[in-house]
Amino acid sequence: MTTPRRIAVVGGRPAPVHGARELGIDVTLVHTEGQFDRAEAEPHCSAILTGDITDAGELLALLQPLHEANPFEFILTTTELAAVSVGEVNAKLGLPGTSPDVSRTIQDKALTRQALDRHGLSPVLYRQIHSEAEAVEFLERAGGPIVLKPGQGAGSLHIHKVDNAEDAARAVREVAAFGYGGVLAEEFLEGPVVSVEAFSHRGHHVVLGICEYQVNEHFVEWECSVSSDQAAPYLAALHELTAGVLDAVGLTDGPSHSEFVLTPKGPRLLETHNRLSGSGIPEMVNRSTGWDPARLFMTVPLGIDRLPDVAPRPERGSAIRFLDSDAGRITAITGVDDLPVPVRWVPAGTTPPHMIPFLKSFTGQEAGAVISKHVGDTVAAMDSLLACDKGYVFATAPTRAEAVRRCEELAARIRFHVADEEANAG
Repeated sequence: MTTPRRIAVVGGRPAPVHGARELGIDVTLVHTEGQFDRAEAEPHCSAILTGDITDAGELLALLQPLHEANPFEFILTTTELAAVSVGEVNAKLGLPGTSPDVSRTIQDKALTRQALDRHGLSPVLYRQIHSEAEAVEFLERAGGPIVLKPGQGAGSLHIHKVDNAEDAARAVREVAAFGYGGVLAEEFLEGPVVSVEAFSHRGHHVVLGICEYQVNEHFVEWECSVSSDQAAPYLAALHELTAGVLDAVGLTDGPSHSEFVLTPKGPRLLETHNRLSGSGIPEMVNRSTGWDPARLFMTVPLGIDRLPDVAPRPERGSAIRFLDSDAGRITAITGVDDLPVPVRWVPAGTTPPHMIPFLKSFTGQEAGAVISKHVGDTVAAMDSLLACDKGYVFATAPTRAEAVRRCEELAARIRFHVADEEANAG
């Protein structure tokens, strides 16, 4: 009998451990209680531990005894929350993995920009902001709209496009109050946004898919589709720039999610992350190319799978679209019963730990829908990714455009009827 390969996986939403047992991988999952679906993860793990995954000391206390009794080959993570702490634990246990310093550089948007500047890549005007006056000065220097945002973090939280001194001062106050890595100012980059989903092994970077977005006025990506038609004229530049960005920040192994704006001057990096992307994008990449980034997360380090030498060609198109509605209390949900695709409902009274519950359960289905809200629930406007919690539709089709159209048709049939809470209170 073959001895299973043994790894620990820290965090991830949804937990990136599907199929581990079938692959001969023994997984110990460490996660934050309430931030993962235990029923979803348990069939794939030999053990599940809970604790503060951002605390290297607590992680070490949980994993070191297990490692000493039966060594792990790797301790892996695909969440930024745990990237630094996992790097520190790996260093203490003598295991391979991305260093804490590399993860810190990636998480700190100003440090990322500095690394790119040192390598002459993706020039973007930026400045760390410490006062309202500095923001106004930067606005005048940029000579056009600027973006003020947290120096760390993701999720489209507290991103402000401003074009006058009054709004710049207000945005500085709001971002500073949010308190996540200070305030960073950047020139506003005009053009469509795409993301490059890549995987690296020993410094070899392979683009697995390129995702196209629909973004609202709050910079919330409410639709993601693969493989991007908008990126087609920029493919060579995006492949080269992605590899350059990853080299510049020092990332040699594992998944990465890099967002670019396709400006008239060429692609410019918005930000990069050493993790799997969210919003169901890894599954859309898998449906488009046959390469599953979530599987590779486990199998490439162990030598079970080998990365392709070159980027795989997309064979089909895929798309996922998050459902939206007006803000308020839901009084009715219509259009779901006669949808011509499989539908799953999140049970009433429960809150999914991530935006894409049940997505893996649709394996083999060309399209589907998930409804995460019920009559009586209160929903918010889609002003951040946190509000993409009403449900979603997805589709796979011969082309990306056809998959997008299918999602649009499905979403148009689903309607959340809401009552304005303030009006009712009056």
